[in-house]
Amino acid sequence: MGRVIGIDLGTTNSCVAVLEGGEAQVIHNQEGGRTTPSMVSWNADGDVVVGAASKRQMVTNPQRTVFGAKRLIGRKAGERDIQHIASRLPYAVVGSKNGDAWVDIAGTLRSPQEISAHVLAKMKRVAEDYMGDTVTEAVVTVPAYFDDVQRQATKDAGAIAGLTVRAILNEPTAAALAYGVHHQHNQRLAVFDLGGGTFDISILAIENGVFEVLATYGDTALGGDDFDRVIIDLLADDFQAEHGMNLRTDSVALQRLKEAAERAKIELSSAMTTDVNLPFIAAGAQGPIHLMREIDRGQLERACKPLLDRLEAPCQKALADAHCTPADIDQVLLVGGMTRMPAVQERAVAIFGKPPSKGVNPDEIVAMGAAVHSGIMGGELQEVVLLDVTPHNMGIRLAGDKMSVVITANTSIPTRAKKVFATTEDNQTFVAIEVYQGEHEHASRNRRLGRFVLGDLKAAPRGHTKVEVSFTMDADGILEIAAAEIGTGRAASVQIEAASGLTADEIARLGNRLGQHHR
Repeated sequence: MGRVIGIDLGTTNSCVAVLEGGEAQVIHNQEGGRTTPSMVSWNADGDVVVGAASKRQMVTNPQRTVFGAKRLIGRKAGERDIQHIASRLPYAVVGSKNGDAWVDIAGTLRSPQEISAHVLAKMKRVAEDYMGDTVTEAVVTVPAYFDDVQRQATKDAGAIAGLTVRAILNEPTAAALAYGVHHQHNQRLAVFDLGGGTFDISILAIENGVFEVLATYGDTALGGDDFDRVIIDLLADDFQAEHGMNLRTDSVALQRLKEAAERAKIELSSAMTTDVNLPFIAAGAQGPIHLMREIDRGQLERACKPLLDRLEAPCQKALADAHCTPADIDQVLLVGGMTRMPAVQERAVAIFGKPPSKGVNPDEIVAMGAAVHSGIMGGELQEVVLLDVTPHNMGIRLAGDKMSVVITANTSIPTRAKKVFATTEDNQTFVAIEVYQGEHEHASRNRRLGRFVLGDLKAAPRGHTKVEVSFTMDADGILEIAAAEIGTGRAASVQIEAASGLTADEIARLGNRLGQHHR
């Protein structure tokens, strides 16, 4: 069996690592970078370009260059925050036949799973070039607050890329593993993970080599892309006020604004002011118009205050769920590129009352943790045990739109829980159950995972036939459901009508197509 690699599939950048002699090593890509832009382009000939090469053509090929696919994966096109994100993108986000958010590339619909698979395939090739051997297995990380649908979609992306995903690992947990392997003393960690598209906070206890996640919380609609958008709006609003032209309606200008915004944000993490200079950004009656603007750090921080304010509530919720106070936390780890922003660091200090650890690389630690987890699974690191939790309530919709919770949030996984349901009509031969995931007491306000039809029940008066439904959550946070008729012990047939995702045939077809692209 080949070696298992660890992949941090990021919103903005991705990273791959492997365990060498018990130490996690980040692998340089073919361009010499330790991280790879999570960008995929289709050029005019239909060829696929991934990573740095895709980023280079972002401005010249904006409607065929996809970034931030992770924010769309496992999501519905009709969701409010997806519509908000899509309204600011140079490429088109549309609903697939089951309503999932897909991308329209020159009239061809591409799923976020396929787009992510191109990035994973690139990471696979990077590892193969380094190791001189074929790679078929990986540990892939996801935000801790990803739900069942998003996790399954990430696993499907791995399958399309030709990888067996041995484990789906939460990003904050991965960071804690990479840090804790070298800091084995007993302690409590807060992992504050603000990446390109998502924010996670996890509270962990390390005791005698056991890494136990006590609680996790997050916001899957808060990340570096949102901070970029604040700068884009700042520049575009000023330009519109001065020249009466909205640059956001021009896909090429929008990409140039995004590039400039990202650069300005990075520069303002070390400098107090930065200049944005975009010549020939538009054409007016008098000829070309240039955009020149100075932005200072204070201005950026004031504009980003609503985003910075959103960091506090998830942290307080995670602390409460972990039965901890900030004083109980021994170390705060900052993970994700956005934690380089001084205002973000100041918020973390304000929340936890202590300076964060400086000993981790926020861009690489998650991939390193994924490689460490591959060593735990393979038996190389036998002194380490990991106990993670499920981030959401899982349950069933009852009459009156009530959410009947079967597995509660922050339950240690893997776990199994059961509930009994009875027929409500005479001679009923099946029971239809809708499964939801989320924290709201009304099921319809939560995420619908699918509809389960329990068939082949014997005809009997109502309430007489009872069916026991068991929810099993595996270590990857993915749900499986089984059912059996009480009394006979006979397993009832479970037909799952998934509300989202790709079919097995679609995954196989996309895998074949991707394999042809990268031969």
